[in-house]
Amino acid sequence: MPTEYPKPPFPDQPQPIPGETRAMDPVPDHGETSYKGCGRLAGKKALITGGDSGIGRAVAIAFAREGADVAIAYLNEHADATDTARLVEEAGRKSLLLPGDLSDPQVCRAVVRKTADAFGGIDILVNNAAHQTSVGGIEDLSDEEILLTFKVNIVAMFIITREALPHMKPGASIINTASVNADNPSPQLIHYAATKGAIENFTASLSQSLAEKGIRANSVAPGPIWTPLIPSTMPADKVTGFGSQTPMKRPGQPVELAPVYVMLASDEASYVSGTMIGVTGGKPII
Repeated sequence: MPTEYPKPPFPDQPQPIPGETRAMDPVPDHGETSYKGCGRLAGKKALITGGDSGIGRAVAIAFAREGADVAIAYLNEHADATDTARLVEEAGRKSLLLPGDLSDPQVCRAVVRKTADAFGGIDILVNNAAHQTSVGGIEDLSDEEILLTFKVNIVAMFIITREALPHMKPGASIINTASVNADNPSPQLIHYAATKGAIENFTASLSQSLAEKGIRANSVAPGPIWTPLIPSTMPADKVTGFGSQTPMKRPGQPVELAPVYVMLASDEASYVSGTMIGVTGGKPII
């Protein structure tokens, strides 16, 4: 039951960016022991960016247990990525590890090419990788930080999606991770929130342009989710009380998002395109 998940206050636990799962207290639940598949994605080939930890890991586990092979693109969190690949393979599916910095367009093209070569095509693309930092205000942002955030969060999404389309057939699904910050932006995340608003708009446009190709595009808007990005990018007081602002008074666990991604990836969602689904712990998306 949802009430069984941890609630704040949480211990102070600073980490360097982008953070590591095993150093978190409590350790996030990605569905390692709880997610049960039923063949909803049997035989499909998926590419997940940011698939090593957090939401991406939960989605990778769920996709594999639903019958999909999974390519995992990630920055440099090799321990987390290896753990995720092991869980995919324990589900009887193929995994592919693709380390690299998605702020580089060449890396974006390479992860798509390597996935298509290894799997023979792409049925599901999950654009989930993100860069985030907390700031006091716009005056604290360097040129480099602004550019890096936009390159990773939205420019890479454009490039990866464009490169993946020739490898996708009718019935394929694109799922982009947005955020509640797309519609309710935090001033401490001004640059991150701007990219999430762009993702919402990009997905809405993309769904219309791809409809004739039989390819669907949707986005998911998570609320506060307990992932390594939180202790590695937020001030200690924000980490300690993380998620307390929601009606459920706690952060979501990555496993709680996985069923939404599975639904959007599955053939059962054949008439669902151009929408954004919130997973927010009861906080409305306005």
